[in-house]
Amino acid sequence: MRMLPPLLAVAIVALVAAACSDDHRDTIAISADPETFPTMKTINVSTTISDSGYTRYHITTPLWLMFEEAQEPHWNFPDGMFIVKLDDNMKEDGTFTADTATYFSGKRLWRFDRNVRMRNVNGDRFLTQQLFWDQNSRKIYSDSFIHIERTDRTIEGYGFESNESMTTYTIRKPSGIFPTSAFRKTPGDRDTSATATPGAAN
Repeated sequence: MRMLPPLLAVAIVALVAAACSDDHRDTIAISADPETFPTMKTINVSTTISDSGYTRYHITTPLWLMFEEAQEPHWNFPDGMFIVKLDDNMKEDGTFTADTATYFSGKRLWRFDRNVRMRNVNGDRFLTQQLFWDQNSRKIYSDSFIHIERTDRTIEGYGFESNESMTTYTIRKPSGIFPTSAFRKTPGDRDTSATATPGAAN
C-alpha cells in the first residue's frame, strides 16, 4: 500500500476534525424559549430587598424563577411566598402571603394570587384572591372581593385601594360591615350583626 503524501494526509485529518467539531457543536446546541425557560432558578430563598437605601422587605419562598429575557421581564413564585415588611428600625411593619406571586420587574408591579393574606402594623387582617402592589405609585389595589378584620368591626366588599402600609384604605363597593361582637357570640346571645349601606368604607 502506498503512503499518502504528507500534505494530503494533513488535509484529510483537518477535514475529519472539522466534521467532528461541527457534529459536536450541533449536538449540544440548545434553543430555549425565553417565555418559558427561566434565566435563573433558585430554591429555598430567604432574602431581603432594599428600597431608597433602606432594607424594607424580607422574602421567603420555596421557588424563585426569573424570566429576564421574556418579552415582559418578570419573576415568578409558583409555590407561594411570604413577605415581612420592615420599618426604618428593621422592625416588622406588616406581612404578605399568597399561594403564587409574580413581579413584573420593568413595571415594578407585584401581583399576588389565591389566598392572599395581609396584616398591617395595627393588626388589621386582609383576605382576598388577587391583589396588585404598584411600587412606583406606592399603591396597593384589587378588583376582587376582600374581607377585612379590624379590632372593632369586619368589612367586606369589592374593589380595594390602599397606601403601601395598608393603614389608609378604601373599599369601592362595600357589601357588609359587621361589629366584631357578631363573630364572638356565646350561646343565648341575640344576633346583632348589621349590614352596611352603600358607600366607601375606611
